Amino acid sequence: MSDVVSIRGPVSAGRRRPAPVASGARNQLADAQRCLAQAMAATDLADRYVAAHLGALRGAAAILAMRPHPTSRTLKNASAWVQLEKVAPEYADWATYFAAGSAKRKAAEAGITRLITTDEVDQLIRQTADFLDLVASSLRAAA
Repeated sequence: MSDVVSIRGPVSAGRRRPAPVASGARNQLADAQRCLAQAMAATDLADRYVAAHLGALRGAAAILAMRPHPTSRTLKNASAWVQLEKVAPEYADWATYFAAGSAKRKAAEAGITRLITTDEVDQLIRQTADFLDLVASSLRAAA
């Protein structure tokens, strides 16, 4: 493989800069992990739900940043969960699970908490943690 060339010129021999997509994926994963930490630290039920769900969404964005996107206009306008299911079918069950919580996240963002329970939020946090572990493994494998 030849040396990577950036806007600033060739990279010195033996040192390569990460590809922009890989860098974007790592940034998305870092954001996702921060959201998860916020969800775990928050005391308000709505804040916990929103932060956990946004963490999962950023995890999906990390996967999408690593994968080539279809040029279909329909898919480009689809939710991250629909895109994830199409672009990375091995994450289809995760996409279905998190997509089901999107309306509840929007309600929680609006301060409506009657739709969520403490147990449901705890489960979402656990599922998000598991999902982000898989995303991190995918990023390491792709590096």
